[in-house]
Amino acid sequence: MLDLKQQYRRFGISENVYDYGREILNSLQERFMQIDQTAEYNQLKVIHAMQTANVSEACLLGTTGYGYNDLGRDTLEKVYAAVFQTEDALVRPQITCGTHALALALMSNLRPGDELLSPVGKPYDTLEEVIGIRPSKGSLQEYGISYRQVDLLADGSFDYEGIKAALHDRTRLVTIQRSKGYQTRPTLSVDQIGELISFVKQIKPDVICMVDNCYGEFVETKEPSQVGADMVVGSLIKNPGGGLAPIGGYIAGRKDCVENAAYRLTSPGLGKEVGASLGVLPSLYQGLFLAPTVTASALKGAIFAANIYEKIGFPVVPDACQSRHDIIQAVTFGSPQGVIAFCEGIQAAASVDSFVTPEPWDMPGYDSKVIMAAGAFVSGSSIELSADGPIAPPYAVYFQGGLTFPHAKLGILKTLQNLIDKGVVTPDFKRQENLS
Repeated sequence: MLDLKQQYRRFGISENVYDYGREILNSLQERFMQIDQTAEYNQLKVIHAMQTANVSEACLLGTTGYGYNDLGRDTLEKVYAAVFQTEDALVRPQITCGTHALALALMSNLRPGDELLSPVGKPYDTLEEVIGIRPSKGSLQEYGISYRQVDLLADGSFDYEGIKAALHDRTRLVTIQRSKGYQTRPTLSVDQIGELISFVKQIKPDVICMVDNCYGEFVETKEPSQVGADMVVGSLIKNPGGGLAPIGGYIAGRKDCVENAAYRLTSPGLGKEVGASLGVLPSLYQGLFLAPTVTASALKGAIFAANIYEKIGFPVVPDACQSRHDIIQAVTFGSPQGVIAFCEGIQAAASVDSFVTPEPWDMPGYDSKVIMAAGAFVSGSSIELSADGPIAPPYAVYFQGGLTFPHAKLGILKTLQNLIDKGVVTPDFKRQENLS
């Protein structure tokens, strides 16, 4: 019989920590089966989209130079449009990250004098400079595009009266961030997003509704584009890249919105016709193929983490029993030591750079020091085992990823062991109080 406990001891994980994790895991089997069913549904959806688009071996070859008549690139965009049930899609390695994809969607569909509205409160930190909340070169504010936000209510629900009052003639685009970012609010479900979009469209039918879909793809059986979103936007080094995509982003939605984004990405008059795919197409296709099951592994890891830490006494969002709408798990430690020890544990469990010790630093796009742990095959890939968080109150860490559940499990157990070793958690799994 395999001695799993002995294998975990090789990573410095004690017998008590291993047994505690096994106890938690045994209580989650039924829930994990439900996640596997969602993954199966989404896997079939992706395969059907690939078959309908006639994906062939020739689609994997790629192009150089201008990229005219790139069969693989154009077919991949048809596949994405089918998966997200949209009129069109822009899927390009030239889109460098999720923030770039969001900025591209915003800047291409807003014009001077327009106003951008966020009805779900503050956007993710890196979008603050895109919008101009924090001054930056080339922001929307510099181009005469104003911004307004309506915060969520104390219980995390939408402030419908506030949203109604904020919508006016100049409101051109409404941006809805599905995931929590560096906040401890609940992630929005697809159904909640659909209700919000319906409310907004009843008041202003011509407004463009865009959803920042990062970390949410394939967690549910439907996407925001199926409940009224005009654009859904995300990064390929998160869920839809399946851990294989080395770079890239996507915008899927209405044909005119996607076309605007393509002209902004390349050049007026060129749009989607140019942009060589080079040698990345096999990774983009196979990554999308694997995405539903990879996302399921990350989701299991998040639920495992919530159950591990809630029982010890740390606030977790979502909590151990809540439904899931993205792969991110927030754990609030209330001290810098907790955030740092957690990230050290994740890094020590990595296959790449496990010997590195992560440290807080002044990362571009953020207004406080941030610590990031990610020993990834693709640099910065947050569908891989990773964790990060600002060194600022309430001192919460944001855990995500794990291409396989065994790796996610190892990462979580290693964080707990490190927290015990650093005195943040007692050996009998109690939260250590009075940490400064």
